[in-house]
Amino acid sequence: MSDSTRAAPRVPVEERLFSLVLALVATESGLTKDAILSTVQGYRQRFSAGGDNASLERQFERDKDDIRDLGIPLETVTPPDEEGNSQNTRYRIPKGDYDLPEDVTFTAEEITLLGLAATVWREGTLSGESQRALMKLRSLGITELDPVIGVAPRLRTREAAFEPLRTALERHLVVSFPYIKPGDAAARTRTVAPLALVQHSGRWHLYALDVDIDERRTFLLSRMLQAPRSSSRTFEAPDDAESFSATALRDLDRIWEGNVATVRADPNTHAWFRLSRLHGSEAIDGDHFRLHFTDINILADEIAAFGPEAEALTPPSLRAAIVQRLTRTRSAHSDAEEAE
Repeated sequence: MSDSTRAAPRVPVEERLFSLVLALVATESGLTKDAILSTVQGYRQRFSAGGDNASLERQFERDKDDIRDLGIPLETVTPPDEEGNSQNTRYRIPKGDYDLPEDVTFTAEEITLLGLAATVWREGTLSGESQRALMKLRSLGITELDPVIGVAPRLRTREAAFEPLRTALERHLVVSFPYIKPGDAAARTRTVAPLALVQHSGRWHLYALDVDIDERRTFLLSRMLQAPRSSSRTFEAPDDAESFSATALRDLDRIWEGNVATVRADPNTHAWFRLSRLHGSEAIDGDHFRLHFTDINILADEIAAFGPEAEALTPPSLRAAIVQRLTRTRSAHSDAEEAE
């Protein structure tokens, strides 16, 4: 097993199984094993293109058994003229067989509760991964069923920049947007050719060619101060769009793995609860955690928001960023009190 495979971030089992079910129910024709292992959340982090994926294939075989044990009708489809060729075997979940029985009904109160649960779910972290799964299927040229989900509520994203960028991706349009980086005094307009939209650690990123400098860059959607504006300029569609998604995610995974922070949080507080459940969080003892992060400024914002409940111990740059935020907050409150 390669070092990059060992370093892949761990994805919870339930998240991997959910993503697999979503991908298989989203297409009528089914997906090959390679398509599943290279694109579905929980597998793609450990997939090695052209490498040894034996352990990952064994994991997939166990997951298939687990899905069937849950009563989900997972089918294996082999083209009639390719019996014995497992490479072209497709896996799918027939949506009609996964619908609720006709004799199952809900009362008005139950429908209200289901609607409330759907609202909560749409605000959760799984919705982002679900949207990414659908985008990956589209990038493979697979058309999902519409509506895709009998198993989940309608999907949406909080990022205002998401829809304009997805449209630009589909139409191969050059876009521009004001973008502010941490430490900059003002935003700068970036003009890019969108190559992929990916979600990493709960946040959406745009992987694009910056046309002004002719280099590929990754942009955090939350740092776009206005919705991107499409121009009339088009760019040549890439032959393999999925490779850009894989490249962007691989780069972000590498950054995430290389950035490590040590944080202390008071037990039984909101800070302790949230930090202990961050993706990749590792408990050192009762109140200390080792965290991986992609963006030091985002992590500083999160920890500073907990006030005295949490403290960053390492790296020093993270501590300094948090102190800067807390100092700025204190000064703002002092100025407000003097004004009164």
